[in-house]
Amino acid sequence: MLTKRIIPCLDVDQGKVVKGVNFVNLKDAGDPVELAFFYNQEGADELVFLDITASSDERNTMINVVESVSQQVFIPLTVGGGIRSVSDVRVMLESGADKVSLNTAAVSDPNLIKKSADHFGNQCIVVAVDARRIDREKHVNSQNDSSSLINPDLAIEKSTEWEVFIYGGRKRTGIDALKWIQFVTELGAGELLVTSMDSDGMQSGYDIQLLSEISKLVSVPVIASGGAGTLDHLCEAIVDGKADAVLAASIFHFGTYSIRQAKQHMNSRGIPIRL
Repeated sequence: MLTKRIIPCLDVDQGKVVKGVNFVNLKDAGDPVELAFFYNQEGADELVFLDITASSDERNTMINVVESVSQQVFIPLTVGGGIRSVSDVRVMLESGADKVSLNTAAVSDPNLIKKSADHFGNQCIVVAVDARRIDREKHVNSQNDSSSLINPDLAIEKSTEWEVFIYGGRKRTGIDALKWIQFVTELGAGELLVTSMDSDGMQSGYDIQLLSEISKLVSVPVIASGGAGTLDHLCEAIVDGKADAVLAASIFHFGTYSIRQAKQHMNSRGIPIRL
């Protein structure tokens, strides 16, 4: 079994790391450069930096923050938010990122995934998927304002359980999350960052059903995101959800657990981890 990874996530808004619940009610969690340095020293396997309002505010990712963070870490760094073109991907990689995460722009122009993977290699392209369980009553009775984004082959059907959201969870797409995940993998996504919007910030555990369904469909690495509250939750995402890595924010940012504690616990459960 390949070594599993623990990845702290830095959600950045207006230059500060923030953490919310279900993508709202954001709380200040510190300076991104200081936290990046801290997690590098703590032994994190990778780091994810997401400029969570870049797409919704229609601006580019804060290059200066990315450059500063990359100078503080010697572990793989993934950067996302506000990346809309192949040239944007290039800028992020040249600024110090090892991988680039595509989300909203990938839904608007799926060919961006293929073009980016062709230019820089699949290993550099992460597709982030923000998925929410479908409330049947609300779904039937509401008008989807994003129908122009829907590829008919990816549209939600009666059997669909999760819908893809974009713009930091602010906008529905009408896209079936499992269909979308298969589609982007075929286009060249080298890794998937899957966030359960229902579990995000709740600290009640990852959406194991979502993770396990995805693991049956794709062969690329899957990063579990949204819901970590205990060290057992990290283990469950790996063992039951079949994830290749676990991403967490609240439990690390606010000192509930350390990276070292998480790794020791996972190791005690027989999960291969870099100690």
